[in-house]
Amino acid sequence: MEQEQKKKKNLKTIREWCKGCGICVAFCPVKVLELENEKVKVLDYDKCTRCGLCELRCPDLAIYLEEDQNE
Repeated sequence: MEQEQKKKKNLKTIREWCKGCGICVAFCPVKVLELENEKVKVLDYDKCTRCGLCELRCPDLAIYLEEDQNE
């Protein structure tokens, strides 16, 4: 059986959809998110563990993990 490779996921945000509730910031275990001008901002993409908690908790679908198409 061939082992299936996991695709790398990238953290994406849609600032226009963000209402600044801060839920994603509160749930981020590695604290790479912050609110800037009442919108979510990623401080360091490299430190993100891609756990998906921000995506799971965002009521506005303004932050999500997307599979890298180049992998």
